[in-house]
This record gives sequence, C-alpha cells and structure tokens, in this order.
Amino acid sequence: MRVPDPIDGRHSPRLRSFLSGNLAQCARLAYCEVMSDGQASGTGLRERKKLATREALAQAALQLAIERGLENVRVEDITDAVNVSRRTFTNYFSCKEEAIASVNAERSARIVEALRERPAGEPLPDALAAVFAEQYEEAAALDRYDIERIELVTSSPALRGEFLKTLADAELPLAEAIAGRTGTDLQRDLFPRVLAAAVLSASRSAVAYWRVIKGTESLPSLVRQAVLQVAGTARPARPAPDDTQGGGGPGADRDA
Repeated sequence: MRVPDPIDGRHSPRLRSFLSGNLAQCARLAYCEVMSDGQASGTGLRERKKLATREALAQAALQLAIERGLENVRVEDITDAVNVSRRTFTNYFSCKEEAIASVNAERSARIVEALRERPAGEPLPDALAAVFAEQYEEAAALDRYDIERIELVTSSPALRGEFLKTLADAELPLAEAIAGRTGTDLQRDLFPRVLAAAVLSASRSAVAYWRVIKGTESLPSLVRQAVLQVAGTARPARPAPDDTQGGGGPGADRDA
C-alpha cells in the first residue's frame, strides 16, 4: 500500500504542520482555528482562549507521543511545545494521557453538535451516519498518521483507560441529541441511551477494522457502514401493555 506523503497539499495546514513535526506552528494553528470558530459562533473571547489552549495542548501531547513514545514524553515537553506553564497544563488536564484522550472527546462533542444541526426531517440513521463519517474524512489522506495514533491508544493501558472514559462520557450528550430528534425522554425511554452506546461502539469497531486492514479501505465509508448497521433498523420500543396500565414498571413486583 502506498502511504501518502504526509505533508502534501491534500492535508489541512494544521495537519501538515503536525506531520512535519513543527509543534510550535501546530500549536499556533490549533489556537487560531479555535479562536476563529468561536468568534463565528459567538463564543466569548475568554472562553475561546481557554478552548484554544486546551486543544493546542492536546494536539502537542499527541504528536509528541507519536514521535517519541508515550513513556518518553514529560508534561514539560508538552508545555514547552505550546509555550505555556505547567500550571496552565494542570488547569486543563491531570496527566498527559488525559490530554491525548481529550482529542477523542472533542470529536465526540463535534458529532453531537453536528447531529443537532442536521435537517429535522432527515432520517435518524442517515443523520447519525453522516455526522460520524464526516469526523473521519481527513483520515482518507492520513493513513500512516492515524494508524500510528490508534496503535498508540491501544498499546498503552493507561491511555486506553482514558480513551474509554471519553467514550463513556460521550454517551449521555449523544443520547440527549438523539432524544431531541426522536421525541423520546431520557427519563422514561431506554432507546436514546441504547442507540447512543451502540453507534459509538460501532464507530470504534470500524476504526479497529480499518486498522487491521492497514487503511486499504476508506475510513469514513467504514464508519458510515458500521453506524448504519446498528442504527438502520433502530426504533423506540412501544410500551408493554402492563407498562401503559401502570403494572409493569420498575419495582412492580416489589410493590405488589
């Protein structure tokens, strides 16, 4: 398999900076991107600065870990790359593993935001497939980079633990967005929680499969397929007859 030139013109400026190893430039670009996005969305300047600093730290931690190996990266190396103090780092993260895993948390947050913005009349499976797949579009030209990143996540027990935390934390916000589109209630309906957990697991499985086949198929396409496989036929369950009559809810046997 031909590995794309990591700094060719198909990549975004920030990713080209990452892959060429220019961490200082990477941090500046990450900072500017978040500041620009926040300004467009009306986010306050102080909050934009915080988000930009957090992302720059996370991206620098990830790139350093890929280049040197996680065990060879100190918090000081990360803060030096972004030109901030250690105290600033601890304002956002408790350790380097949490900083790296936050990249996945940010992706999950973008998925939720994108789902809320999809057309109201769009079928839910199609909307979910689209928002998940678009988060992996850049991987089509970043095979080596993304495979290395996944290898990093799966090879370190500490980092794997932080990564799994981000998946667990992503379930509730996604379930809330699904509930909003389906008219279900998180306090009464199981459906949005189950579907959120299922599609997050499906996308993770697609990434794992893409890694196994060494990036020979499009990652966005695989993610789309995986999400549709679990969401395509998913429907909110109708209440059982006993439930509608007040006799089948949790604790019914206990109260009888």
